[in-house]
Amino acid sequence: MGKSLTRKIIESHYVSGSMVPGEDVFIKVDQSLTHDINAVMTYLAFEAMGLDRIGIDCCVSYLDHNLLYLDHKTPDDHIYLQSAARRFGVHVSRPGNGICHTVQVSRFAVPGQICMGGDSHTPHSGSVGMLCIGVGGMDVATAMTGLPMRLSMPKVVKVYLTGELQPGCNAKEVILEMLRRVSIKGGLGNVYEYVGPGAAKLEVPERATIANMGAEMGATASIFPADEQVRKFMAAQEREGEYIELLPDEDAEYDGCMEINLSELVPLIACPHQPDHVIPIKDTEKKPVQQVFLGSCTNASYSDIAKAALVFDGHFVHENVSCTCAVSSRQVYRDLMRDGYIDMLLHAGVRMLELACGPCCAIGQSPATEGVAVRTSNRNFKGRAGNPNAEIYLVSPESAAATAIMGTFASAEDIIGADIVKLKDIREPEHYTVEDSMIIKPLPEEEAKKVEIVRGPNIKYLPIPEAPEASMRICVSLKGGDNITTDDITPASAEFSSMRSNIPLMSQYCYHRYDPDFAARAKEMGQSIIVGGENYGQGSSREHAAINPMFLGVKAVIAKSIARIHKGNLINHGIIPMLFQNPEDYEKIELGDELEFENFLNQIEARRVTVQNRTKGFSFDVKLELSDNETEIILSGGQLSYLKKQLAAQNGEKEISDHCDG
Repeated sequence: MGKSLTRKIIESHYVSGSMVPGEDVFIKVDQSLTHDINAVMTYLAFEAMGLDRIGIDCCVSYLDHNLLYLDHKTPDDHIYLQSAARRFGVHVSRPGNGICHTVQVSRFAVPGQICMGGDSHTPHSGSVGMLCIGVGGMDVATAMTGLPMRLSMPKVVKVYLTGELQPGCNAKEVILEMLRRVSIKGGLGNVYEYVGPGAAKLEVPERATIANMGAEMGATASIFPADEQVRKFMAAQEREGEYIELLPDEDAEYDGCMEINLSELVPLIACPHQPDHVIPIKDTEKKPVQQVFLGSCTNASYSDIAKAALVFDGHFVHENVSCTCAVSSRQVYRDLMRDGYIDMLLHAGVRMLELACGPCCAIGQSPATEGVAVRTSNRNFKGRAGNPNAEIYLVSPESAAATAIMGTFASAEDIIGADIVKLKDIREPEHYTVEDSMIIKPLPEEEAKKVEIVRGPNIKYLPIPEAPEASMRICVSLKGGDNITTDDITPASAEFSSMRSNIPLMSQYCYHRYDPDFAARAKEMGQSIIVGGENYGQGSSREHAAINPMFLGVKAVIAKSIARIHKGNLINHGIIPMLFQNPEDYEKIELGDELEFENFLNQIEARRVTVQNRTKGFSFDVKLELSDNETEIILSGGQLSYLKKQLAAQNGEKEISDHCDG
């Protein structure tokens, strides 16, 4: 049998390990990316490793998420990140250049390469035939060293697309349909590989929408072939020289298969409070809408915004609606201005926002009390937009524009009727405005060594966990339900995001919206354990959702299931992820119960632990779904301690080798 595109890329980067799904494979990484509200911890970790320069081809530091400077904290973070990037040989995309994923696919992504990024939507660049994986910041720091990266070998699911999208339907409909079928956790351990005649008709930004939101299914990555559409896109970006054709074999073997006829899709909407609560817009209860947001990395491409502008043409935003738009990049904004689409939006009463993530991660534009907000972004978790009592709905740009005009849920056809056919003519530019003055290139190594890293007063140390003890007797500091998100653990907003470089401060707000007493309770306990339900830690890659509990003394999490990226972050920061052997035991545990772990280190190595509930007088078993490498990291007290040992051993071998050569 032939090979999938995913398998070809992993094989070409293979260092060691197993290519069997679910087992560890170690691979070389070509690129990495970070963004401002997560990256400080990444660069603090890289500093702690004592290396002078990154060990991979390309790393980009994006200053794109929090550009709302409430006080000194965020500008201090940006100055630190820019100076650290110059010190270690990293590109910097300056504030105002655009959202990381859009800029990455436009200016840096290369077919056939592997990128690990400190954001869950890193798979966006799978749109050009690149294997891109979202990970936590410590994993990005590890990737930056050039050491082989651990990956749980994924299953590869073929998604065969036929037909073509009808006017008024967007690539957003494709991924919402996927979410409807797969669910928010059904993609765990999978890479989704989109092929077929329908895929061949999708332009790169359309593919990016689909690849981007694969994260909402829990997928490791999503990827499209590097075909003629990719060649055209890279030529339009003046990067055709970096293009290579990369396709799956015609007889490629897959671990699963799905099929979607694009012609049959209708405008869809994801209802609160999960992105898989998907129904047709026409079936939605017609509630009054107070806010509409066009933008985010997911749906703010040239064609996305142009189509929304055409829906607005000749119409005006409803008097009860606040409608805003954040275009994905400076490049796209300039092309939209050139072609008159920005003027159409302004004429319709749309407010243009900064070129940044902004409202998607609750940095500005919070909805009203019990408000209804419609967005083209990727997540609608409770509180994701900054207001826990608001309702967030996810739609395409065409439907968002129609909703802003109607004042309630609507599709483009509801507004422009038969004229909807004109949306079919909108395509991506044959040539984008290419001008990279907002990207700071790395300094030569010797010059970079002279750069002083600038630390403002808000930038505190990176907490280092201790290795697990031989026995523990600790209390439950939180009993959570299903689908706890990283937003629940570490809330988003301009205020909270500005605290992320200061763990002692940020940790005071751990679980602030979910359980306001958690931080004080955990601190008083000294050491504790968290109990969760299904899909614990779903959502973004923010490792602060692991660092903050660790700083407060949390030693382990026991849950029914744990989301992929968050599980990795827990391991990296010394919190032991455990799963109930019998999910019914979850019901027997209450907040404050005292749990005892005896002969703990041996049980960790065996990946089976018997836990005594001393408060209730019963015992239960948990399993540790850890690889040998992950177990080593846990026993070392986290990734940084483990990595320092690896680098010391590597340097020791090099010193011996150099001595012998002499």
